[in-house]
Amino acid sequence: MSGPVFIIQTTLPSNWKEFEVGSFSQHLVEIGAACVHRSTIESMYRWGGKIESSSEWSLEIKVSPDKKEDVLEKIKELHPYEIPQILHWQVETSEEYGFWVKDTDTSTSSL
Repeated sequence: MSGPVFIIQTTLPSNWKEFEVGSFSQHLVEIGAACVHRSTIESMYRWGGKIESSSEWSLEIKVSPDKKEDVLEKIKELHPYEIPQILHWQVETSEEYGFWVKDTDTSTSSL
C-alpha cells in the first residue's frame, strides 16, 4: 500500500500571466507538492452582496500527507485574495502514483 494522497485546490486571478502562475506553482513544488495542474476556468460567486462572474486560474495540487501542511501554509502566505479558496481532500490513487507522490518528499523523481 502506497498510503494516501491529498489534493489541494485553489484559484488565482485571471489577470496573472502564465509566468506568475508558474512561479506560484514552482514555490509549491519546492515546498513539497508533487505536482500542480493549472488551467483557466469561469467562476460565479457571491461577493459583497452581489453575484459576480469572472475568469480565474484553477490550481489542483497533489501532495503527500507529510507535506500537506507545508503546502497549505505556503498557499496562504503567497495568495493574493482576501479570502482565498483553499480546499483539500484525501484521495485513492494507483499504488504506483501514490508511491511517486510519496517519493517526491525526498527526491527529484519524474513520471
